[in-house]
Amino acid sequence: MRFKTLESWLDWQQSLNPKTIELGLDRVKQVYQNLNLTVLADRIITVAGTNGKGSTVAYYESWLKNSGFKVASYTSPHLINYNERIKLDLEAVSDDALCHAFSVIDAARGDIKLTYFEFGTLAALYLISRFKPDVAILEVGLGGRLDAVNIIDADLAHITPIGLDHQDWLGDTVESIAYEKAGILRDEALSVCNMPVLPGSLKKALDDNNCQVAIFDRDYSFKLQGDGFIEWSNAQRTLKLKPFLLGRHQALNISGVLAGLSLLGFLESRSEAEITAAFKPLSCPGRMQKIETKLAAQLWVDVGHNEDAAAALAQVISDFNHKGRVIVLLGMLSDKNPSGFVAKLQPTVDEWWVLGLDCDRGLSAEQLTEQISPAVNVSHKFDSAEMFVEQAMLSLHNEDIILVCGSFMTVEAMLSVIRVKSPLNICE
Repeated sequence: MRFKTLESWLDWQQSLNPKTIELGLDRVKQVYQNLNLTVLADRIITVAGTNGKGSTVAYYESWLKNSGFKVASYTSPHLINYNERIKLDLEAVSDDALCHAFSVIDAARGDIKLTYFEFGTLAALYLISRFKPDVAILEVGLGGRLDAVNIIDADLAHITPIGLDHQDWLGDTVESIAYEKAGILRDEALSVCNMPVLPGSLKKALDDNNCQVAIFDRDYSFKLQGDGFIEWSNAQRTLKLKPFLLGRHQALNISGVLAGLSLLGFLESRSEAEITAAFKPLSCPGRMQKIETKLAAQLWVDVGHNEDAAAALAQVISDFNHKGRVIVLLGMLSDKNPSGFVAKLQPTVDEWWVLGLDCDRGLSAEQLTEQISPAVNVSHKFDSAEMFVEQAMLSLHNEDIILVCGSFMTVEAMLSVIRVKSPLNICE
């Protein structure tokens, strides 16, 4: 084995290929073939899209596990520990398991220079194959057509709402991005398109592949109820349930999952009570997650980083019943659109604070302030999450709400510091 610790393996992988991202399937497909793996799972679900992928995977894996299925999942990126990316029956894999998997991939790759993401994806596929789950859920990391996950033929391709993100790689229009996402579709395979409006390029791909597709507002839909529940229906049945994650956008996410489970035949012999109960308990860290700390204010975190995510966050905030200020602590990467993000959130926010990110592509506090200051007034700037925790107590009051958002890296930085500096309980 080349290395004995997970940290050493991960550090080395980041230097193996000089390119952080190198789209294409040839390298990863060759190594996958060299592994000679058995069938990955009895059923495979791939999840692509711009927003809602993490929540969608969480809904799928929770329902399947609670319904008696052996389930595995692969997601990216992670919040705190790399191990979070690969879960077997909802449990993150161990360091030892990852190190063994990395060693196997290293031996199988020969002189092929895999990227960090490709190496991790192959390790995930190896561990999932050994686990032999009933269902494997694979989240597509970037795009779809040329993403490493797309070497796998899925039984169900689930596409979540599509918006503008990763334009440098996927194109600068929703149509071009939808074309890339549609790359996960397979000829005559089952598909879910869970979005209010279908881009033309996605419609064409569905037709070209003769997909057996469930489309939102055509084949299934939901109605919001006054008590926070939704009424979901398709041609076969009607269900009343409450989304278990916070935000009105979660009604759409859970509706798409119900459509997918229905297409796979998993709902046929189950009662309404059995179907709805199987979603709980459910955890999706970093998605409108409330953190209990010693801070005076309520602290919430969300990994949202594009305009559509900001619009969803604004909806959540507007539903809060509070008397204090709404403060956003924003940290973002240089390849995102801070001004667009802020514009969507601005009507619901009282104060803007910024956090500098000391990572690849991270914007400093000064750089981020410069980009958003034409639209909003920045009250506080922090060069690190440690600085925020040390100084925030002086400015926050009991009835304030502070939302930390803008990037996975922003939330990761905050959670890492809070875990050290104050007791942490995650409220689901």
